[in-house]
This record gives sequence, structure tokens and C-alpha cells, in this order.
Amino acid sequence: MFASQFLFPAVQRVVAAVSHVVRKFLMLAGLVFLLGLAGSFQGQAGFLQGLQAMFPAGVSASETPTAEAVQVVAQIETGRLVPSMLKALNDVARRYRVSREALLPIFLAAQDSAREQGLDPLLVVAVIGVESGFNPFSQSVVGAQGLMQVMPRFHSDKLPQDAGELPFFDPVTNVQVGTRVLRESIARNGGLIPGLQQFGGAIDDPAQRYASKVLAERRRLEAAIRQGTRQTA
Repeated sequence: MFASQFLFPAVQRVVAAVSHVVRKFLMLAGLVFLLGLAGSFQGQAGFLQGLQAMFPAGVSASETPTAEAVQVVAQIETGRLVPSMLKALNDVARRYRVSREALLPIFLAAQDSAREQGLDPLLVVAVIGVESGFNPFSQSVVGAQGLMQVMPRFHSDKLPQDAGELPFFDPVTNVQVGTRVLRESIARNGGLIPGLQQFGGAIDDPAQRYASKVLAERRRLEAAIRQGTRQTA
């Protein structure tokens, strides 16, 4: 009993340290896969700039995790996803032809941020799909950036203090900020559909096409989850 009191915190510290390194490794490797889908992404210089902003200190040779460490921590992190989100991740990986490892940090951020903001995680995933097609370096003609197409000039005040040079291209930071913006839009406009319309910059569209597109994507994800449940039953 006495020994376990010291052993368990030590194990926690080791897992935390490895998890930090592996997260950097997974994101670095995974973003390469994501960029294969990035129709709106242009130029190798921009790619390098984005990576440098997200990993300003780089990943040294001494930090590079072994394949076994990557697998162990990826399994631990995957275990944090609820079953519905795990099935949604598998569906998105197949649909967009992206590795599950590349999507894992995005889905964890969507799940955690949605819980914090009182939203449906699948709604956040649907917004990401509609806004960027899971391309973390996506940028619109009006300057909206990243997975949820957040406008830096309006929402920089929502960034964490330790945000990097190009924080809205960091997948986790973008989802955290974007989910907060989405929740505020819904609350400000008195409902899900008008909130989505404002979030998508289409508040004056009487056809509510943006909201319809996001909700259709959420329904598609829900159908994929039900299908996955039947297949594993």
C-alpha cells in the first residue's frame, strides 16, 4: 500500500510525459495525411510555416517516441472517446481517407470542448466537416482559419495564453475556440438554427442553407454510428 502511493504518481508522470511527446508526433505525422485532402491549401512554404507555428520548439531526436510508445499512448487516448465518437471517427477516416491517428486529436478536442460548452459533440464534428473538410490549414477568402473557420480578428481574445504564433491553425486550439464561438452564437440568437446561420456568416439567408447543411451532416454521422452499432452487435 505504501509503495503504491509513490508508484502510481510516478506512472502518471511517465504517461503524461510520453503522451505530450506522442501528441506532437501524431499531429505532425497526421497533418501530412490531412494535407492530402486540402483542396484549398496552397504552397509548401505555407505548410512549413504552419508546422513551425504549432511546434515552435520542434521535436528533437531525444523526444522522438518509439513505435511502441506511440501505439500505447494512442490506445490510451482512443479509449477516452465515447463509443459514438469512436464510430464517427472511423466513418470520417473512411470517408475522407485520413488516418485515424490524424483525426484522434481533433475528435478528442471536439468531444471535450462540446462537453465544456454544453453542445452535442457530433454537431461540432459536423461543423468541422462542412467548414474545412478536416483540413487544419484551410483559410477562406475573408480570413477565416482552420478546422472550424474561426475569424482571428474577432476571436483572438478567446485564445489560451500559451497559444503559438499561428494558433488558429493548431487543430486543438481551433476546435476549442470554434466550439466556444458556436455556443455563443446559439445563445445569442436564441436557437440552434439561427445560431448556426450566424456562425456560418449567413444570418440573412432565409433559406437557412448553412444550418441545413450542418444538420444534414450530423444526421449522416448519426446514421453511420447506428450502422456501426448494428455491425458490431
